[in-house]
Amino acid sequence: MIGGLFIYNHKGEVLISRVYRDDIGRNAVDAFRVNVIHARQQVRSPVSNIARTSFFHVKRSNIWLAAVTKQNVNAAMVFEFLYKMCDVMTAYFGKISEENIKNNFVLIYELLDEILDFGYPQNSETGALKTFITQQGIKGQTKEEQSQITSQVTGQIGWRREGIKYRRNELFLDVLESVNLLMSPQGQVLSAHVSGRVVMKSYLSGMPECKFGMNDKIVIDKQGKGGTTDDPGKSGKQSIAIDDCTFHQCVRLSKFDSERSISFIPPDGEYELMRYRTTKDIILPFRVIPLVREVGRTKLEVKVVIKSNFKPSLLAQKIEVHIPTPLNTSGVQVICMKGKAKYKASENAIVWKCVHSCYGDHCNVLRIKRMAGMKESQISAEIELLPTNDKKKWARPPISMNFEVPFAPSGLKVRYLKVFESKLNYSDHDVIKWVRYIGRSGIYETRC
Repeated sequence: MIGGLFIYNHKGEVLISRVYRDDIGRNAVDAFRVNVIHARQQVRSPVSNIARTSFFHVKRSNIWLAAVTKQNVNAAMVFEFLYKMCDVMTAYFGKISEENIKNNFVLIYELLDEILDFGYPQNSETGALKTFITQQGIKGQTKEEQSQITSQVTGQIGWRREGIKYRRNELFLDVLESVNLLMSPQGQVLSAHVSGRVVMKSYLSGMPECKFGMNDKIVIDKQGKGGTTDDPGKSGKQSIAIDDCTFHQCVRLSKFDSERSISFIPPDGEYELMRYRTTKDIILPFRVIPLVREVGRTKLEVKVVIKSNFKPSLLAQKIEVHIPTPLNTSGVQVICMKGKAKYKASENAIVWKCVHSCYGDHCNVLRIKRMAGMKESQISAEIELLPTNDKKKWARPPISMNFEVPFAPSGLKVRYLKVFESKLNYSDHDVIKWVRYIGRSGIYETRC
């Protein structure tokens, strides 16, 4: 699998080096430094093939993590390992920085010895690793503690230890979605999809089993339930069609395949239960209506209207609209219906932004803290252009938008969340549950 793992700083100096296969030599370290870190042109691809050796790298601030192999490996699995390694290091010592890596290099080598065996990823669950790899090391353990660690590492439930107790049993569930859109100037949807995550925080005693249900189309059709759910859009949606999804290792996939129920024994603390993607019946929170008119060769008139397309009782936040301008822009006069806006010369754009204050003389932002559903707002601008000999027309980049709304644009709803614990004396009704929906913009663009 992985022949070696190297961690570099921004200068190309090796901070951590671990070689697992004989076919990877020291020259591989220099090859990555010269061809990727110190390359004259920025290397955009996360995979580099140098002298029949493949380098898979990820970057965290000014730190490079590179996995090296000469075999034809599964690239997705290598990147999954690298991202998991970043998560493990973050859980142990916080921010991944050169100073933290130097201060914890012994710990990192211990983690690599446990996570990778001859280049093959093994147990990478942070909760399990923390039981037998600590900052100070494990000293004076009893035989009972040692057997508990052994059973956890080799057993079926490696992500949760036994004997966890809380005074108050709580369960937090966040549905976090990112909606991506490309729309034509006429309002036709060219492409749209939602990428979602279900993130949970569980503070439960014992070894409970949780059951999570959502308005998945297959489940609703199988049960034959009618009616509509309380959706934040104009019309309620009975169910959603999930195109693909991935789960945390704690989920029992056999039950999901047969019953479409998500049943699992939760890890302690925060974890990502599942990821999913939908492409049908997406609720688009905002509609951007652009109008660009060229007045001769030295003037542009721009008008942009944004309309919120959700329930009036809901409020959108962090709204930001980027309206591109030509490179030869000499001046911009902006008229806003609400708030203020200015031209941001460094980005060649008019930025319509929801913030509390404006910094700098070249930044123009609109101060709208919140926007309710079924409302609209507009901005008009006159753009003065410098004369140019370039006969090539302005390409008109798309207008992009950022926002945050308190609902799931895919229409996903949590139908139930149940907790069962047979050994300890508490039931599902004793657990305090919190559910939150957050929809954010991904690449949300409208052509003009």
